[in-house]
This record gives sequence, structure tokens and C-alpha cells, in this order.
Amino acid sequence: MAEQTTGRQLQRILHYSVTPCRPMLGLRRSECALYDVDCDEVYPRLYIGDANSARNKQYLRLIGVTHVLNTAEGTRFGQVDTGHSYYRDMSGIRYMGFPMIDQPTTDISRYFYIASKFIENGINSGGKVLVHCMMGMSRSATCVLAYLMIARKMTAAEAIRTVRMHRDIRPNEGFLQQLADLDNELKRDRLYY
Repeated sequence: MAEQTTGRQLQRILHYSVTPCRPMLGLRRSECALYDVDCDEVYPRLYIGDANSARNKQYLRLIGVTHVLNTAEGTRFGQVDTGHSYYRDMSGIRYMGFPMIDQPTTDISRYFYIASKFIENGINSGGKVLVHCMMGMSRSATCVLAYLMIARKMTAAEAIRTVRMHRDIRPNEGFLQQLADLDNELKRDRLYY
């Protein structure tokens, strides 16, 4: 049987993997500053960004985003108040939102499979998907990591290293433990198939 993954192991991988400083492909650092966004392509056609990235419609058009997944939907502090109506004037944008706060006790795992399906549908349709939260470091990164594990069959460690090659991410310790649990579940499932 494969070794069990723990949240602590994933914290170590995060701590010891390095994110090179590189501007987003096709945009110079000055252009990113011009649009006031923090957004990176972390996997082909898949982006992680902050609230400003999600709110900047001109920027979304520029990079060709067709799907937006808001992992911090809501009006409370630390949440991003965009929704279906926010993108109404942008034909072709598909939107999904999860009302989560960035706390270790938040059950983000309940969204892993629906987020994965939304991202996969966006990519398979030839589109580009932006997954965002407030800072683009914890909630959004956790959902992207879950997608890479579920749909692209990566281990949690492989998913973290893949994303960290393009963006600095910092899922909270509770989210890391939920990713470790997902990793262990997927390892078990893959052993039996």
C-alpha cells in the first residue's frame, strides 16, 4: 500500500519548492502593473489570480478568459463580490462561485469535484479558466491543486510543484490537510482500478 500523505508533508513541499520570478507569458511586467492584476498561467489554459484580476474585464478579454471560478464569493471581509451579473456584459463568460472564507476549518473539500468538473469543461471547450479568490494564494490555489489531482491524475506533491513553478501559493493548513486526504483517497481508488 502507498504511503499516506499528511498535511505536514505538503507544507514541507510548499516551503521547499521555489517559484521563479517570471512575468506572465505575453505580458511584460509593466503591462501587469498597468492592469493592476496578480495573475499567472499555472497550467495550460488555467490561471490563478486575485480579486483585481477577476474584476478587470479589459484584462480578462486581453488574455481570453472564458470561464471564471470565484472561490471567495460573497460580500463579507475577505470575499469577492462578483457573480453571474457582474459578467453579464461579457458574452461567452461562464461563471461559478463558492461562498468560502479562508479559514483552516472551512470545508473546501466539498467543492473539489465540482470545481474540477467546471475547470475541465472550460479547458476541454477550448477556453481559458481563471480561478480566483481575494489574493489568489489559498482558496483558488487549493481548488486548482484538487483539479490537477482529480482530472490530471497528479499526486498532491506533483500538483504543488507544478503550480509553484508558475506562482507563489499558500493554502492554509486546513486546506493542505484536505488535499492530503484527497490524495490518499485518490491513491486508494487508483490501486483498485
